[in-house]
Amino acid sequence: MHVTDPVSLRRKPARQTTIRSAYRLQLRPDALTFAEARAIAEYLQQLGISHLYLSPILTAAHGSTHGYDVTDPTTVSAALGGPTGLKALADEVRSRGMGLIVDLVPNHVGVADPRQNAWWWDVLRNGQESRFAPYFDIDWSPGNGAGGRLALPVLQSENDPAALTVDRTGAEPMLALHDLRFPIAPGTDGDNALRIHDKQHYRLVSWKAGLCTYRRFFAVSSLAAIRQENPEVFELTHRELAAWCEHDLIDGVRVDHPDGLADPAGYLTRLRRLIGPHRLLLVEKILANREPLDATLPIDGTTGYEALADFGGVLIDPRGEHALTELSRRVAGHGSDRAWIGETEHRIKRAVAETILTPEVRRLVAAIKQDANAESFDTMALTNATIEVLAFMPVYRADYAPLSGMTGAVIAEVEKRNSELTAPLAVLVAALAADGAAAMRFSQVCGAVTAKAVEDTMFYQAARLVSLQEVGGNPARFGHSLNEFHLSNSQRAQRWPATLTTLSTHDTKRGEDVRARIGVLSQAAETWARNVDSWLETAPAPDGATALFLLQNMFGVWPADGRPAASVPGLRERVHAFAEKAMREANSKTSWEEPDAEFEAAVHAWLDTVIDGPVGSELGDLVHELAPHAWSDALSQKLLQLCGPGIPDVYQGCELWEDSLVDPDNRRPVDFAARAGMLQSLTGTPALDTTGAAKMWIVAYALWLRRERPECFVGGTYRPLFATGDHASKVVSYARGRAGEAPEVIVAATRHSVSLAETGWSDTFIDLPAGSWTDRLTGHTFQGRARLEKMFARLPVALLVR
Repeated sequence: MHVTDPVSLRRKPARQTTIRSAYRLQLRPDALTFAEARAIAEYLQQLGISHLYLSPILTAAHGSTHGYDVTDPTTVSAALGGPTGLKALADEVRSRGMGLIVDLVPNHVGVADPRQNAWWWDVLRNGQESRFAPYFDIDWSPGNGAGGRLALPVLQSENDPAALTVDRTGAEPMLALHDLRFPIAPGTDGDNALRIHDKQHYRLVSWKAGLCTYRRFFAVSSLAAIRQENPEVFELTHRELAAWCEHDLIDGVRVDHPDGLADPAGYLTRLRRLIGPHRLLLVEKILANREPLDATLPIDGTTGYEALADFGGVLIDPRGEHALTELSRRVAGHGSDRAWIGETEHRIKRAVAETILTPEVRRLVAAIKQDANAESFDTMALTNATIEVLAFMPVYRADYAPLSGMTGAVIAEVEKRNSELTAPLAVLVAALAADGAAAMRFSQVCGAVTAKAVEDTMFYQAARLVSLQEVGGNPARFGHSLNEFHLSNSQRAQRWPATLTTLSTHDTKRGEDVRARIGVLSQAAETWARNVDSWLETAPAPDGATALFLLQNMFGVWPADGRPAASVPGLRERVHAFAEKAMREANSKTSWEEPDAEFEAAVHAWLDTVIDGPVGSELGDLVHELAPHAWSDALSQKLLQLCGPGIPDVYQGCELWEDSLVDPDNRRPVDFAARAGMLQSLTGTPALDTTGAAKMWIVAYALWLRRERPECFVGGTYRPLFATGDHASKVVSYARGRAGEAPEVIVAATRHSVSLAETGWSDTFIDLPAGSWTDRLTGHTFQGRARLEKMFARLPVALLVR
């Protein structure tokens, strides 16, 4: 079968159908190596996991806790255990009937310390004559702003050049700048460090100068992009992967940030050819609101952010939208609603393109001029028109097959808004039509602008309901209806049966249980609004929008057992660290580039006032009061994910309650011994409490059921079930089964439980399909018309098996 027949590849019965579930491990040299992963394989097998899903395993920067800063893509990380450790891990999981999925980083390599990256070091030393110069996407043109040299934005201040010295302690002399070292080209050594620097193929510049002559990962200068469209680069960077496939060590691949590549579709076709038709191939593709995944790609699906939005969104109560919007208007000065988001996204995208992504835009405009044969056209006018189009693009990149025509429609809208842009837009169109460097760079810059503006800025400015502000989410949509949820799941079952689904990752802004708890505020909107108004009178904040954003996140991580937050080890420090990142990412009152020390100090002082004073006490009371509903939503979204269409990914540690915020908080080491002990000790249906035993119970039973009846899940049928009665809208239910056969599994989950606390389920019921149905979680048996009052008597979810 030809490898570019993606639909056939996805549906061919092969090894991938044995992947029932994945458990994401964030490997790190100081806490979780291959050997330590081997040690927990037995626990994960007992939990019901079929595959370990590993973070990047190639050699990364020394001490890296995430692995995405690969410095040598040709070797397995010795710090994690090297090839021997990887082989031992693969053998261990294979012996248990399990397997491995690996995370691949094709877009960039780490260059923060040039000495650690042999390719980069050689380019710095030998310039365009380096064998590795074509591996990187470098602008060597005389007009690149650095005199044709490679600009490295590493200087922290104007006085830094004076700190340059020559380090002669090693085998060859190097230029030294504080802890950094840079090579000296042959024949350019001398006595004066500054004069030596002026003779190099590179030029050290200020990171604030807006000058960088190599393509980066977004605006991260320590991650230099590599050119996978170069066959030699592809072969070298995938040599290890080819060996893993040849020796049958792995069962699947997750591709990091394919949108950054010159030609994602072409790359994925080559990758599919390399790994073969049977291994799982997943992409970290962040789909915009209602953007379809390109069915012509030879992949099995995404890493699951669009599913995350579905599972969380269906639990949001739309009745809370008005009160939370008005609270945002009073406190933050805007409603964080659809109108504000549309206007703000455009404004921030323009700002991002005009500031931190200036080097990328400058190079794009140069390519547009060249491809359109318009070298004499006014640069400023063309730059303005290009940025305006980028700012209105609603997706990460529009060169995927289902999005054909989108760029033209956006350009037409921009021209309609401002007829003065007609001439520069014509130049842009001519360049894009040439389908050369300009078209390629336009797509790459488009993704970078979107990521930096939306996820990394706007999602820290909006403050209406922060649980909606998640990777792949759309805070303008205040929840999902039952009908929308079921159709989305049904389409996933039919079109992408082996896609990954997730609730937490190393990139999520908040962990799944934190997000679920914050989502409950949609059910208690009036109460929350009254409290916030009162708290800000008691403890006035330096900035309303910042305070409203942080209060919700504190609500999400506050101890649920009534203890003072100050008594929880490390919580104060974690909240302060999160607040610093959130403030700077928002880029409203302070930023990474220009930190406002006075404002930040005022916010940190306010946080301590909240934690230690009456506001913290009242916040704790509210958390304690709403905790049962937070747990209900956490269990609901977990069971909906674990039994829904696709392959569920359990992020490390999330089989128990977790309180993670954004990275690096969500990469903290996990106590696997405690989890293994709890799994062994579980007896009877656990109660909803702070231990998380109920979550472990549900995760284990759902995964065991997937192992017992795999044909009901990946590739199985999906059938919506609807309740009848006064509270029919407060249950989410669906049936799963083998293709062409009657349903065998029914999932039912509570939503909007706050209002049920007073009324109960009353006469609400579900008419079950024929047969006798036993709830694996409680042992209760149901037939025919099942009353939800009985079904949810012990837990807010049910897992019925015929």
